[in-house]
Amino acid sequence: MAEAAQPNAELLEWPKKDKRRILHAVYRVGDLDRTIKFYTEAFGLKLLRKRDVPEEKYANAFLGFGPETSNFVVELTYNYGVTSYDIGTGFGHFAIATPDVYKFVEHVRAKGGTVTREPGPVSGGSTVIAFVKDPDGYLFEILERASTPEPLCQVMLRVGDLERSIKFYEKALGLKLVKKVDRPQYKYTLAMLGYAEEHETVVLELTYNYGVTEYTKGNAYAQVAIGTDDVYKSAEVVNIVTQELGGKITRQPGPIPGLNTKIVSFLDPDGWKTVAT
Repeated sequence: MAEAAQPNAELLEWPKKDKRRILHAVYRVGDLDRTIKFYTEAFGLKLLRKRDVPEEKYANAFLGFGPETSNFVVELTYNYGVTSYDIGTGFGHFAIATPDVYKFVEHVRAKGGTVTREPGPVSGGSTVIAFVKDPDGYLFEILERASTPEPLCQVMLRVGDLERSIKFYEKALGLKLVKKVDRPQYKYTLAMLGYAEEHETVVLELTYNYGVTEYTKGNAYAQVAIGTDDVYKSAEVVNIVTQELGGKITRQPGPIPGLNTKIVSFLDPDGWKTVAT
């Protein structure tokens, strides 16, 4: 047993040494051109690339505040003929950081966006936040930050066991716990995990609502993608971690047919999907 444990211990250290980055989030929209127009005009995102794949009946577009090589981006997917999706109860929001939340929200409103929480200080604090909704119903938190290299800065997902989820993402993906906040008066705890400090990069925000262990996933939000130097080694690590904490590999590591890209796909203990590439 000791001999088997030693290679595993070494393997579990590898994600911390790997050159990792959260690359993009993938989700589905009902009208690709409408969403591109809203994101570029209301949010100030740049359209980085767009492609149509008629033989597979879908199109997608990548948008971000900077190039894909350095910035977190969103990948929007449009499936021919599907105009709406169920977001479910588990997906929370994305977030955009800006120096002036009031000005940003007024601009979003002028472009036809729905404001679901007016700008103002966060409960019990001084940081100004707001929430707005895009044409498909995805929520975006707009948060005050003087400056940041990554304005597109959060993906929030709800989980049923926060400690288990933190361990999973630390061990399986080498993410660091950069912040944890418990708000008993509002009956929730949240954890921010990233590959750098919260103000420097995009973070995965995991939220646990007291007593809620399961959520519906819907069919709108798909996954996050993580960059890795070795998908095969990544898969070995994930395989060990899923045996301890739950989750499963859904696509074994290897190249995508017809492309020079290797991926591995897996689910965390709550069923949220990650693709390492």
